[in-house]
Amino acid sequence: MSGGHGHGHSAAGRHRWRLSLAAGIVATFFVVELVAGLMAHSLALISDAGHMAADVVTLGAALFATRVAIRPDTTGRRTFGSYRAEVFASGFAVLVMLSVSAYIAIEAVARFGSPVAPATGVMLVVGALGLLVNLACMALLRSGSRESLNVRGAYLEVLADTLGSLGVIAAALLVRATGRTVWDTLIALAIATFVAVRAVLLGREVLAVLGQHAPAGITPEDMLAALSDLPGVSEVHDLHVWQLTSGMNVATAHLVSDDRAGSNPLTAASTLLRERFGIAHATLQVESAGTCQGADW
Repeated sequence: MSGGHGHGHSAAGRHRWRLSLAAGIVATFFVVELVAGLMAHSLALISDAGHMAADVVTLGAALFATRVAIRPDTTGRRTFGSYRAEVFASGFAVLVMLSVSAYIAIEAVARFGSPVAPATGVMLVVGALGLLVNLACMALLRSGSRESLNVRGAYLEVLADTLGSLGVIAAALLVRATGRTVWDTLIALAIATFVAVRAVLLGREVLAVLGQHAPAGITPEDMLAALSDLPGVSEVHDLHVWQLTSGMNVATAHLVSDDRAGSNPLTAASTLLRERFGIAHATLQVESAGTCQGADW
């Protein structure tokens, strides 16, 4: 029997308009920064533009995923809907971020042997504009990043770009102050490293969801103990808890009823999982001692 009904809309779907607006802003500035970077011969600007290109791809994937996630199933076979599309989009964001990091690192290493003097004035202006753009996008995505893994991936991309813009400004100031063009290359390499670290952290979250690990903040042992302590429950087994997508936790369990108690623990167990553990969709099987017909794996 199910302790919850329906699945509702995913967390990312509620923030679709924020993703759309951020994607439009980032896509526009990406063109500006790429052209400026090529004209100024600045690897820091070009690397930041490359990261913005990753932002465009990531935000586009996130938007596509939120549309797929709320699309009704016409096959009758997707019993959980298409909510996992958001997780796959986050995984794609990780791959894009790692690819951009590798490209920037390769270009930075190549520049050490052939230094090029960048136009620091252009770097300063475009870096400052990029900082404003990224701060605006961060403000748009901040609230959604707490609820959706998909929106969090987009938010982390923009956060990394914010630091990238600061890096561009710092590179311009250092090159201008010291006359050494190597600062442009070093900061581009630092941007690549930061992006790679953020990608790895997000990738770990994605793998945890796809691997059906218990959601963050939920300890299966605590849940098992809480269910076992309910009136009318003598034993709990076959407990499974996982995250379908952001904001959608799912659990299943077998409850062995205490025949002497003379009560059905289903309602109390459903309420416990919903109110204490934040699980609105729980499938619970109530059985008598010795009658379990569960799986043998």
